[in-house]
Amino acid sequence: MAVVFQKTRLLTDKPFHYCPGCTHGIIHRLVAEALEELGIGETAIGVAPVGCAVFAYEYFNCDMMEAAHGRAPAVATGIKRVCPDKAVFTYQGDGDLASIGTAEIIHAATRGEKITAIFVNNAIYGMTGGQMAPTTLPGQVTTTSPYGRDVNHCGWPVRVSEMLATLNGPAYIERVSVHDVAHIRKAKAAIKKAFQLQMEGKGFTLVEILSTCPTNWGQTPQEALTWVQTAMMPMYPLGVYKDITAQPAAEGGAQ
Repeated sequence: MAVVFQKTRLLTDKPFHYCPGCTHGIIHRLVAEALEELGIGETAIGVAPVGCAVFAYEYFNCDMMEAAHGRAPAVATGIKRVCPDKAVFTYQGDGDLASIGTAEIIHAATRGEKITAIFVNNAIYGMTGGQMAPTTLPGQVTTTSPYGRDVNHCGWPVRVSEMLATLNGPAYIERVSVHDVAHIRKAKAAIKKAFQLQMEGKGFTLVEILSTCPTNWGQTPQEALTWVQTAMMPMYPLGVYKDITAQPAAEGGAQ
C-alpha cells in the first residue's frame, strides 16, 4: 500500500504534555515539517524557553538547548555566531519573549541576528497559572486581572510584530494563526519562509503565531479556537509586517 501520510522525522515519539485543545502541538509539527522539507532538520539547533514549551527539547528530533527565562534570543545568537551554517531557532511564548525577554528579542532583532524566532502568542501566562501577560487583551479576565485588563491601570497589549517591524535589522516578520486548517497552512508557509531567509543570510526572522489556551481562558477547545478569530485577531491582525524580499506595501499597511 502506498504511503500517503507519515509523521515528520523531526518530532520524537514522546507524547506532548500540553493541555487538551492547546495548539502548541500543531505549531511544533509545523516547525518540524518546515525544517524537514527544507532539508535542514538534521543540523537545526533549537532553543527552548521557560513556559509551557519548557520541555520542547523532548519533542524536537534535533539538537536543542534550554535557555533561562527570556534569554533564548541571546543563547541563539551565541549558537548562530559559532555555527553560522546551522538553522537556529527559538521557540517562545508571550511571557518569555514579550515580558522578561523583551530586551533580548528587541536587541537580537535590531542587530539583525540571523536566527528565527517562533513566537507563540496566547495572550496569557499559561504555565504559571493564567496571569495577565503583556499580550493580554483589554478587558480579558486573568488570575491577576479578575475584573478584566484595565488599560488605564495596566496599559495596552504589546504588539510584538508591529514593534519589531520598525527596526532595521529584521528581514521578515509575519503574524499567523492556527485556529483552522486554512490558517494552519498559511502558518506553515510563513515558518518555512522564515527559515529560508535565515539560511540565505538575510537577517533576523520572526513568525508570531496566535495560539489557544483553553485551560486558562476557561473555555472548551472549540470555544478557544473561535475566540482566537473573534477576539484576538482584531487586536493582532494577521499579515506580513516586514519582508525585505517583497515590494513595499502601500502607506499605512503592513509590509
